[in-house]
Amino acid sequence: MEINEQAPVIGASEIEIAAAPELVWDVLTAIDRWPSWNPQVKSMDMQGGIAEGSQFRWKAGPGTITSTIRRVEPPRLIAWTGKTFSIDAIHVYRLEARDGKTFVRTEESYEGLVARLFRGPLQKTLDAALEEGLGHLKAEAERRARETG
Repeated sequence: MEINEQAPVIGASEIEIAAAPELVWDVLTAIDRWPSWNPQVKSMDMQGGIAEGSQFRWKAGPGTITSTIRRVEPPRLIAWTGKTFSIDAIHVYRLEARDGKTFVRTEESYEGLVARLFRGPLQKTLDAALEEGLGHLKAEAERRARETG
């Protein structure tokens, strides 16, 4: 699964995390626990487990987002689609083991009328959200890696 490269708003960010891919995967895919480590996520309601077709509703920023998991390849890829304020989003996370650490790349695209009309502000918001989200993921995964020794 890929983001829509033709969408009016596209963002990507990457980070290296000093933890094994399996640990990073566990943090990332415990979706119901996102609010405990990511202050961007205000609430979460997960329906079912981490499987293609599972849905979750969450509040981040001004809106509530309804997302559906589209692809799961543990511990290296998870992708979902989401909808809020008439914006259709595709979000993909890729994890890669590198010398005892994990390289994480996340990409997201927004399409729809709202994305076309508010392209500039939404681009800034998306870029900041992706970077901040990876920073929070890194902090939590590295904290857990230190705890487990």
